[in-house]
Amino acid sequence: MSEHTHEHDHHDDDIPHVSLKEYATGFVLAVILTVIPFWLVMGNVFESSATTVMVILAFALVQIVVHMVYFLHMNFHSEGGWNMLALIFTLILVFITLAGSLWVMYNLNVNMMPGMME
Repeated sequence: MSEHTHEHDHHDDDIPHVSLKEYATGFVLAVILTVIPFWLVMGNVFESSATTVMVILAFALVQIVVHMVYFLHMNFHSEGGWNMLALIFTLILVFITLAGSLWVMYNLNVNMMPGMME
C-alpha cells in the first residue's frame, strides 16, 4: 500500500489564539466600565453635568477599545495591516456617533427646554 502524505495549509497562523482567561478579563473590564458611568449618573457625583458627560464619554471610548482588543482580537500585527484599517474606520465611526449624539442632545435641550440651560 502507498503511504498517504497529508499536506496541510495553515492559513490561520497569524490569527491570535485566545483563552478563556482573556475573554473573562475582557468581560470583567466591560462590566466595570459600564457600572462606573452608571454610578456617576445615579449618584450625582459631579456638580456639573458637562463634567459627567465628558467622563462618561471617556469611559465609553475606553470600553470600545476593550471590546476591540479582547473580543475582536484586533492588534497591529495580524492580517497584514487590515486591523489597522478597521481601527481607523472604527475611530471615525465613534467620532461621528459621539459628536452627532452630543449635537442632537444639545439641540434638543436648547429647542425643547429653553428654560433648563445651566
